[in-house]
Amino acid sequence: MNWNVHEFVWLDWMIIVVGIIVVAWAIWRAIQKDKRAQQGADSEDYLFGKGEPWYIIGAAIFAANIGSEHLVGLAGTGAKDGVGMAHWEMQGWMILVLGWLFVPFYQLMSNKMGKIITMPDFLKYRYTPATGSWLSIITLITYVLTKVSVTAFTGGIFMESLLGVPFWYGAIGLIVLTGIFTVLGGMKGVMTLSAIQTPILILGSFLVLFLGLAALGGGNIATGWTAMIDFTKTLNTGADGVAYGTNHMFHFHTGDPLYDTYPGFWVVIGATIIGFWYWCTDQHIVQRVLGQRKGESNAEVMQRARRGSIAAGYFKLLPVFMFLIPGMVAAALAARPESGFALDNPDTAFGSMVKFVLPAGVKGLVTVGFISALVASLAAFFNSCATLFTEDFYKPNFKNRSESNYIFVGRMATVVVVVLGIVWIPVMMSLGSLYSYLQGIQSLLAPAMVAVFALGIFSKKISPKAGEVGMIGGFLIGMLRLLTNVLTDTGQTEMSGWLWEHTTWFWQTNWLIFEVWLLVFIIAMMVVVSFFTPKPTAQQIEAITFSGDFRKQIASSWNKWDIVASLGIVVFCVLFYLYFW
Repeated sequence: MNWNVHEFVWLDWMIIVVGIIVVAWAIWRAIQKDKRAQQGADSEDYLFGKGEPWYIIGAAIFAANIGSEHLVGLAGTGAKDGVGMAHWEMQGWMILVLGWLFVPFYQLMSNKMGKIITMPDFLKYRYTPATGSWLSIITLITYVLTKVSVTAFTGGIFMESLLGVPFWYGAIGLIVLTGIFTVLGGMKGVMTLSAIQTPILILGSFLVLFLGLAALGGGNIATGWTAMIDFTKTLNTGADGVAYGTNHMFHFHTGDPLYDTYPGFWVVIGATIIGFWYWCTDQHIVQRVLGQRKGESNAEVMQRARRGSIAAGYFKLLPVFMFLIPGMVAAALAARPESGFALDNPDTAFGSMVKFVLPAGVKGLVTVGFISALVASLAAFFNSCATLFTEDFYKPNFKNRSESNYIFVGRMATVVVVVLGIVWIPVMMSLGSLYSYLQGIQSLLAPAMVAVFALGIFSKKISPKAGEVGMIGGFLIGMLRLLTNVLTDTGQTEMSGWLWEHTTWFWQTNWLIFEVWLLVFIIAMMVVVSFFTPKPTAQQIEAITFSGDFRKQIASSWNKWDIVASLGIVVFCVLFYLYFW
């Protein structure tokens, strides 16, 4: 048998089938063991899971983030734009903000409320019930229309490029399989799958990177890296005939074709705003640490949650090397006809690299990890949707129901999300550039979330009504901008008429710059509203005020090694920025 064949052979297919069976058995065994220990239905365990070791928490946070949009979009963006998208991936330091700053606040809120909280719960407690309800609605809409559908959409592309499975079979098969898995497994299933697939995914992706560089460098990885960097320096030619290159993260010159996508230092601020929202306030990420309090003291809970966040911070440094740089290698290989590697569509870069560089047998093993990663990421969204609906809508209106009833409702909510996700896929396919659409959505939703959460925690003077106005007002402004993006092709189409001519600043401003100014506007609006509306109650202030005893518990939850490990993440991020400046 030819071990270096560039297609899947019988051995790969056999390993894929056996691997999926083994993974399914391991998850089933973990769930059954958990049920025996649980001794009865518990909706909180189903939705949040029990306390897990810190390394499982870290793997779960990482797995919740890695989806088909990375396997397809990040690698494809690397092939087209080089390292520009790395701003959104070098977010390991932002996960430290979750672990060191937000975990204690969420733990304090959980103590005050007497139960594990959701993100809308926090806003209901700190601001008004309407504020939390709006967050639930916005989050559910966002999950259905972007996260779930996009993951399935790009998953279909990945399955087609890697396994040759027709797009619709891959997309619908992925979303249905994940829906069944989430309904039956709950959070325990998600956490177990995350622990299984994370090492396979990491090892497999780095194999693709190193073997790809070796192929580019004639058997030498270092030579391949140099060849890749040299090739990217010749790309991105402007109208002035200058090759600005794609080997750097910052694009300062207005003649650079990538300036509109990554405008100078604005890109760092914009990526940070989105990172703050995603890593510190988004339900499907924060949920990985919210459930870590079973039968332990506050200090023990915070210690495991923080260390899990630190582990996730290190994991988050890897996707640039796992997906984005392999996309750059794919582009460099494709530019050499003698290599035998072809790349017709940048979005197929990673799948094509897997088939081209990995030996027979290894292809199948790595593919098991990739499929598990797709399911784990999509399952995280499904589980979060079930949690939001059950905890924020169903339980408050149908109290004193049995735990099995709450679990059933959570499962039905997942089924609804699955159906809506499938229905929305054809619409997604007609929306043009997928990643321009996604980036636009995130940049328009994040400012309201960041303003409301940050001011709600760090300011005792922001009034409850201000939070409500900030959430609703910021969301409506963002949706208005989205509407103009659709009508003007993200500002590219010239519109006539008095209204359009006098509002060009609103619909033509660069999306990242608009995001920053939208955040500033929402913060200013909340401050002004706070001057004219009733102040927060003593109970609301107490919920964000650390008492002396709680401060001692926080201090006892970390040691010098937690600090050293956290600094390691920061140092790596700084070095990466310096290298790819």
